[in-house]
Amino acid sequence: MKTRVAVIAIIVDDNAASAAINRLLHEAADFVVGRMGIPYREKGINIISVAVDAPQEVISALSGRIGRLPGVSVKTAYSGVVTETADD
Repeated sequence: MKTRVAVIAIIVDDNAASAAINRLLHEAADFVVGRMGIPYREKGINIISVAVDAPQEVISALSGRIGRLPGVSVKTAYSGVVTETADD
């Protein structure tokens, strides 16, 4: 299986989406390398960055599902690093 390294940048304008974001990230926990959340109180938003190492389809699906949540914006940046791993 080929995996890619990417960073998913999430901006949360509506805190009501936080539980759904956390649920989706928990479902993808096997692929998450790390995450950082920054509350930007002066602007009333939260900024989350999630580093992942996953198959392209998994990254795209996760970004898409998060991006469809109301009050949430998502962009994904991919590394040129592609890794071949043994299938389980």
